[in-house]
Amino acid sequence: MNAILLFTLLAGPIGDISVVTPREARCYLADRVQTGSLIFSRGDCLAVKVYSCSRLTHVVSVVVHDSGIYCYDSTGGAGVRKQSLADYLESQKDAELHPFHPHKPLTKKQAAQFEAHLESQLGRPYAVTHHLTGQRANGLHCSEYATDALIGCGLLTANEPSRVSPASLAEGILKGDLYEEADSLQLAPEPAPLPESDWWCVRLWYSTAQCTVDCCRKMRAWFCCK
Repeated sequence: MNAILLFTLLAGPIGDISVVTPREARCYLADRVQTGSLIFSRGDCLAVKVYSCSRLTHVVSVVVHDSGIYCYDSTGGAGVRKQSLADYLESQKDAELHPFHPHKPLTKKQAAQFEAHLESQLGRPYAVTHHLTGQRANGLHCSEYATDALIGCGLLTANEPSRVSPASLAEGILKGDLYEEADSLQLAPEPAPLPESDWWCVRLWYSTAQCTVDCCRKMRAWFCCK
């Protein structure tokens, strides 16, 4: 019974969302995000789901410049990193995205402080087990990283940033009337072109190979959080 309840908590209902490719998501978000925007995602990483007891498994912090849109996060294997919006969306594969935007745009000072903190942590390793204790560690997890940046620009306060999960961060910024939630997006891979062949065995082999790749990608997301 307990296992069933835990699975229900972690799986949760799926609401009405738009299904888009990473390219379509980039075009949609590019016109809407601002410095300080947060993009939460609902992915497959079992470790984060168990540690945080949350359906939301990841969050990135957004910085917008004339030169481009950049996403900062901390993830297993890569640690604390900075990516273009396009690269971030490609890395999310088939995740469910939930963008949040500040009710009031950050001031120039707040935006500079927000970005400065994000930049100062680049290269640190990823860690999540200290989420349970509330202690700081050498590594950072994604919501701890985002929370620290919001604290650094004076937008948020938190007693134990390392205990903040993606779900509790989303709940806190909504309850504090600091952010508003935008329309959610379900990423779907670009459809692969079918091989041009009249032989049924070629089409069957291609379908089997594609299914195997998709299964391996899903297993990698479950257990390696990548």
